[in-house]
Amino acid sequence: MSLKDKRIVVGMSGGIDSSMSLVLLRALGYEPIGLTLKLPTWQNNQSSESAIKSAKTICQKAGVPHFVLDVQKEFKKEVVDYFIKELETGRTPNPCVICNPRLKFKKLFEFASRKGIELVATGHYAKTRLNKKTGKYELLKAKDKKKDQSYYLSFLTHEYLKNIIFPLGNYTKEKVYEMAGERGFKNLLERKQSQDFCFLGNNRLSEFLEKELGKKPGKIVDEKGIILGEHQGVWFYTIGQRKGINLSGGPYFVKELDKKKNLVVATKNKKELFQKEIFLSPFNFISKETPKKEIKIMAKTRYRQKSSEAILFPPENKKLKIIFSKPQLAVTPGQFCIFYDKDACLGAGIIN
Repeated sequence: MSLKDKRIVVGMSGGIDSSMSLVLLRALGYEPIGLTLKLPTWQNNQSSESAIKSAKTICQKAGVPHFVLDVQKEFKKEVVDYFIKELETGRTPNPCVICNPRLKFKKLFEFASRKGIELVATGHYAKTRLNKKTGKYELLKAKDKKKDQSYYLSFLTHEYLKNIIFPLGNYTKEKVYEMAGERGFKNLLERKQSQDFCFLGNNRLSEFLEKELGKKPGKIVDEKGIILGEHQGVWFYTIGQRKGINLSGGPYFVKELDKKKNLVVATKNKKELFQKEIFLSPFNFISKETPKKEIKIMAKTRYRQKSSEAILFPPENKKLKIIFSKPQLAVTPGQFCIFYDKDACLGAGIIN
């Protein structure tokens, strides 16, 4: 292996996962280059600067170069604006799934290309595998099923995966903590894990929504249209939500968000939140090949959800239909449905 082949750009967030990925790669004989993407932070939160400082310190200790790439404008356009627009229309977005193909890996590979480097690595818990029959790389679940992040990587394609390494794919989170302590990186054990929405820092989502979208008072009604209470904006709610509805005589669950009429529809009957058939658009197949016939899959409509048996139908009119064998709870427009063949992630789509 030549020196050029050993070079690899490692996305550094300053946290334990990306840091230990860099350390592991160096131990394997690679020549890592750390790259931290400078992201925008809401209300001038200092989390981005803290991440850069931490990543720089780790790289210095490991004896590898560290670079910072300012992507604040691109991140706002591709991720934050998408996030706000989806919420404004009464849908529930997932910025992490969108960020990976549109921004994070795109920028990592652009930087690598400028350096004449082919490989990129991140601290995601996932694995890749070359399918010898198709000649394409596949995305696999990580060894640590509790930390598996294939859900968030499901909109990548085999063309990306060909040159991506996930060093933590065969490790558990507990083992990563153990290695950090053993290799003299105990300070990483004290650093807080990344937030669900990195651009918010320590701010609450409700504060962000009120500042960016304001309030638009409307009625909370039941399935028959009877008024139960008031809300301050449909974007403060998501399908299946129970906490924060603040209605007496409950518990109530959010059944529907009617943006046009500015209504939040609530129900006491949790059974009404289940459905078997869903449609996805847009969608992505990692292999970039859509099925020509019905196929059996395992799928889930939320990150923490357990995968369930389902049938995936060939696309029609740019929409993908999936029918679950058992009804699924709180299927939410705007969220992502991820589908698998055993441990291999086939792709994903946005729930309509």
